[in-house]
Amino acid sequence: MPAPGLLGDLGVVLGRAPRKGTPSPAAAAIYAAKRGKTPKKNELLEEIAHAHGNHTWRNRRWAVLLSINGLFTLSFWVDIQLLEGSLTASRLLGFHLADVYSSFLVMLAQRHVAVNLLIGAGTVAVLWALIGGRAFCSWVCPYHLVAEWAEMLHVRLARRGLVQDHPIHRGVRTAFWVLFAVLAGVTGHTLFLTLNPIGILSRAVVYGASLALLWVAALLVFEVLYARRAWCRYVCPIGLTYGLLGARAPVRVTYDLEVCAHEGECRKVCEVPHVLDLTIKGRAEEPKLDVGPDCTRCGLCVDVCPTGALRYELKGVKRLL
Repeated sequence: MPAPGLLGDLGVVLGRAPRKGTPSPAAAAIYAAKRGKTPKKNELLEEIAHAHGNHTWRNRRWAVLLSINGLFTLSFWVDIQLLEGSLTASRLLGFHLADVYSSFLVMLAQRHVAVNLLIGAGTVAVLWALIGGRAFCSWVCPYHLVAEWAEMLHVRLARRGLVQDHPIHRGVRTAFWVLFAVLAGVTGHTLFLTLNPIGILSRAVVYGASLALLWVAALLVFEVLYARRAWCRYVCPIGLTYGLLGARAPVRVTYDLEVCAHEGECRKVCEVPHVLDLTIKGRAEEPKLDVGPDCTRCGLCVDVCPTGALRYELKGVKRLL
């Protein structure tokens, strides 16, 4: 039998809206303690008044992402053969690593199971199943970094009324996952690998710029002017794959209802704000909950939360912070 809530979590990753459950008696009691001018509510308001935002986890994440991608470049240009290739397929000290979804498409297109590709994809699958699949997106993916910068620009323009976000149903991402797989199996060509901005940027960082960067630029312009984080939220099958693989990873962001002020700052900065619907007043079913598997573990919500209601946790081990 699947773990409690697992099928529901997977459904959200695939595009279903988070369900609105009924708070347990313990959660209902906490909500009641926050109504009106209660000591608990006053305590939370006092914390917010003295809170100072920071970029601790964002800066750590950027440093890790730049270091990993820089290591690819260093290995190629200095020829130290430490981390060779790109994020699509690589070798770490001679050991094969490969993106899971890209490997799946290649094997579908070739109608052949390559042992090295299978080993590389299997190793990566186990890695992200342990760390938390979509942590790849925020801690490793180079497109995520430039899309994050584009999102900052979008938010600034939106505040001035110059642009507006146009949300798209997240189920479209699942449709793209299937579409790219069907095209690979039917045509023998991997269209996704041609369009994938992650691979394009990863190869550009290592081997130099190409005309394919114009496609990446077009995506970023679309995200700035029309749909915030469009590729990551509504298209990328790699993010979907890792979200499914890491559905029960021990590295999680956890939510503490008792100290939440429900001011909503976390949802404003989140790349995938549906995972933080549990922070909306009346939505949390239990006093302590794990944020869903579509979470990228980027840490932006942890940085901005004024009361410490959101934190990293390694399940079974004491808190990281």
